[in-house]
Amino acid sequence: MQNQARPGHGAADWLSLAAAPTFAFMALLTAVPGGGPLDMLCSATPGASPFSGMVFMYLLMSAFHLGPWLRLIAQRRTQRRNWAYWA
Repeated sequence: MQNQARPGHGAADWLSLAAAPTFAFMALLTAVPGGGPLDMLCSATPGASPFSGMVFMYLLMSAFHLGPWLRLIAQRRTQRRNWAYWA
């Protein structure tokens, strides 16, 4: 009985789906050169590769949080396959 609703888990499921896109967006914002005064604090050397430091960390965090998205895609494929079988 896997298709039964799990009480109290709806918000947690949706929140887990928010992590990967949020970290990907943060990586994108961090990679865009802003030239602000905080750039000197956050980078060890000016003009360093944009894929060092925070951008790389956010991309890794986004990749590590893809699990809920992969489960959602697998569930949808299974549901679609089962529906096609019974239709």
